[in-house]
Amino acid sequence: MKGIFGVRPVPAAETHRTTMFEIFFDLVFVFALTRVITFMAGSPSALTLAQGLLLLLLLLYSWSPYIWVGNLVRPDVGLVRAATLVAMAAIFVAALVLPGAWQQSPELFDAPLTLALAYVVGRAVQLVILFWASTTDPPLRSTLRFFTVPVMLGWIPLVIGALLGGAAQTALWTVAFLLNVGGARIASRFRPWQLRSVDHFTERFGLVLIIALGESLISAGAGPRTMAPVGTAVLAALLGLTSTVCLWWLYFDRLAPAARRAVSDVPDERRASVAGDAYGLGHSTLIIGAIYVALGIEEVIGQLTEKSAHPHGLGWEAATALYGGTALYLLSRLVFRRLTIRSVHPTQVVAALLPLPLLPIGRSLPPLAALALLTVFLIGVTWFERRVDRRDERTATAQALLP
Repeated sequence: MKGIFGVRPVPAAETHRTTMFEIFFDLVFVFALTRVITFMAGSPSALTLAQGLLLLLLLLYSWSPYIWVGNLVRPDVGLVRAATLVAMAAIFVAALVLPGAWQQSPELFDAPLTLALAYVVGRAVQLVILFWASTTDPPLRSTLRFFTVPVMLGWIPLVIGALLGGAAQTALWTVAFLLNVGGARIASRFRPWQLRSVDHFTERFGLVLIIALGESLISAGAGPRTMAPVGTAVLAALLGLTSTVCLWWLYFDRLAPAARRAVSDVPDERRASVAGDAYGLGHSTLIIGAIYVALGIEEVIGQLTEKSAHPHGLGWEAATALYGGTALYLLSRLVFRRLTIRSVHPTQVVAALLPLPLLPIGRSLPPLAALALLTVFLIGVTWFERRVDRRDERTATAQALLP
């Protein structure tokens, strides 16, 4: 059979770039990520921060296959677009119920079960499109045979966990995630994916990251839950803006284009594996780090506006989101840098780890002071990275001049 009713999807060209339809799809996906912030901000605790991390991981590793889909076939044309709209609707439903992910109710389809079923629909649409695209592509069909088994096995603990609730739900959803990511990575080692357009692939990841960073700015307005920010809350919002600009600069100014060039220079037979490792590992956790920083900024401004500051300073939960999220972002950036341009300096590792010893200090400081300390730190890291970039440029130039 040559496709569905004799119709085949339109292949993506090597010069394919991100389409407006894909950006629309990604906006719905990022809406789901922001609802994880709503879930964690509702009752911040160590448990909700961990559950939020699990939700972020499940969402990110269900979204990334759509980038491979868009790299293989045009997602904005014909039946593929119709199928992708179904997935978009499933993601939207998941986002709506996400704040109640662990809240069971007597209803037949409560929030946990609705979330699990919406997740399954989103993954099923991926598989349908990929199998359709593989009807005339034997290597892709071989990859899918390895990929499909762990994906579908992961649906079982996801649905059972939603039915059981509580600690069993957390444990089973963790198993579901491990089956998805572990099985998929093992499968890709045996049968690597096909990467047709490096520009499209890197662009999609970058767009979602910049939208996630924008969530830090949205948090400046979402943090005050009862009134507009005034006085110290406005100052905190400006500090949050400065921190976000630093995070943006650390990735988009020089690293992103350098990484894209590095992946393009990899031989064809290894390019998909290198891109999958770099963007699937380093880049995905970059997005998670940005989401946690956004949560931390929201908590700081919320405490300042509502006059409900923690009696002993910022508090562990907000400080963990703010400083732990920054550490995760910086460390993920180094992993991404190592997997693409193959260059990481020891001093960069030290700088990326510094937010962790700063965390207990920030926890005991008043909210505004804790955010100010983080902002000063990020300004320092940004200044330091400019020197590292110049050093790398001089090294690259010297190597190019060698006979």
